[in-house]
Amino acid sequence: MPMDRQTSNFVPYLAAAATTICTVAGAFLASRLKFSSWTAAKSTYSSLLGDESSEPDTSRLFSTTRNPSLAALKVLTSQTTKGGLYPHASASEKNIPIFDCSELRQRTEGQELELQDQFHHILLHGPSVFVLRNLYPDISVIDAANVAFDAILKHEKQDHGAKGDHFAPASNNSRIWNSFSKHCLQDPDSFFKYYSNPFLALVCAAYLGPAYRITTQVNIVKPGGAPQTSHRDYHLGFQTAKQVAQWPRSMQVASQLLTMQGAVAHTDMPLESGPTRFLPFSQLFEEGFMAYRLPEFDEYFLANWVSLPLKKGDAVFFNPALFHAAGANQTSDFERSANLIQVSSAFGKPMETIDSIPLVGRCWDMLSSRYKEEGMSDETDAFVKALVEGYPFPANLDKRPPAPGGMAPESEQDIVRRALREGCSMEEVVGQLKTIRLDSTA
Repeated sequence: MPMDRQTSNFVPYLAAAATTICTVAGAFLASRLKFSSWTAAKSTYSSLLGDESSEPDTSRLFSTTRNPSLAALKVLTSQTTKGGLYPHASASEKNIPIFDCSELRQRTEGQELELQDQFHHILLHGPSVFVLRNLYPDISVIDAANVAFDAILKHEKQDHGAKGDHFAPASNNSRIWNSFSKHCLQDPDSFFKYYSNPFLALVCAAYLGPAYRITTQVNIVKPGGAPQTSHRDYHLGFQTAKQVAQWPRSMQVASQLLTMQGAVAHTDMPLESGPTRFLPFSQLFEEGFMAYRLPEFDEYFLANWVSLPLKKGDAVFFNPALFHAAGANQTSDFERSANLIQVSSAFGKPMETIDSIPLVGRCWDMLSSRYKEEGMSDETDAFVKALVEGYPFPANLDKRPPAPGGMAPESEQDIVRRALREGCSMEEVVGQLKTIRLDSTA
C-alpha cells in the first residue's frame, strides 16, 4: 500500500534515529542524504575522512588529535546550485539564489508554502545563502530606521563613548547592540513598518517554524574597514575552540537548526564596500565549528569566497554554520550600513535579551489602531510575531497551568492577540504580560 505524503516524510527521520546517537542530528543527516548533490559527493567525502564503510561514525566527540579534513570541505563546496530546485528564484549568481520580492508579493497559499520549502532547502541542504531583492521596496522605511539609528548612536556616544563590535574597534565600525529594542523605543512608528514585513515572517518561519525570536544589531563599517576573518556564528561560533570541542558532534550538527542569520542593507552595498563573503555549501561540513579557526581553512575561504552587491532595502539570509565574513570597505568616502538579523528558534536561547513589555507599551496605541482598521492582516500578524514571545516555556505550571483542553499556558503572543480582539487598553495588556512573567518564576 502506498504511503501518504505525511507518512512518507517521516521515513528518513525514523531511519536516522536508528543509526545515530542523536535523533535531531540524525534527522538532519538523513534528510540531507536524499539530495543528489550530497549523494554524489558522499563516497569521496567518506574516503577522505578515512571511512570507506557505510557505517556511521558514532563517536560522541569530534577528534582533537587530528585536524578536520580540508579535502572533505573542498568536495562539499565544489557543488553548484541547481536552478531547477528553486523555481521561484529570479536568478542565481555565484551559487547564490536570488528572489525578487516585488515579483512574489501576489501569491497563493500554495505558492507561499512552495517558497518556504525553497528557502528551507537552500539553508539546510543547498548553498545555504540567498538574497531577497526589494525586501523593503519602500525605501522610506529604511530611511526612517536610519534616522532612528543615527539618534541612538549619537545618544550612546554621548553617554558611553563609541562602540565597536567583536571583530573591529569603534574607529572602524559603529555598532548598536540590541537595535531591535532600541529602535522600538526610539521610533515605534518606523519600528512597526519595519517589522510588519510579511516576507520577514515568511523567511523566519520557513527555517525555524513558529514562535521564533528576532534580535538585531546595526553595524556600520567605515571607509578602510578591514575584512573579518572567516567564521561560523552563534551558538558555537561564539565559543572558544576548547569549548567547542566539548560539545557532542550531534549537537554541533544540530546547533545550526537553532538560529538563522540575515542582514538588511541600509545603504547600497557595491562590491568595493565589502558586503558579506560566503562559502556556499560549507554548512554541510560537520566539523566546521572545529575547523574554521585553522589557518588552512581560512586560506581556503579567502581563495574561494563569493559575494553579491546589494541595494538599499535588499537582504541576505544564511545558515549560521556557513563559513562567512564581512568584506573590506575599500572605498574612501562610503559607510556600509546593515541591520544584522539573528532569529532564534523557540527551542534555543537568543544571543540578546529582549524585554517585550516596554516595547508593547510603546507600540500599543499604534498597534491597536492598526488592528481596528485592518484586523489581523499579514502585516499586523508579522509584527506581533516579531514583537513578543510566541513560546510559553519555561513556565511555572503550578502558577500557570495549561488552559482547559490545552497542553500549554498562554504565550505573550496569545495574550496580545486576545487583547487586540477585546480592545484592551495599553495598561490592561501590559498588566497581563507582567502577571504571566511574575507567575512564570519559580
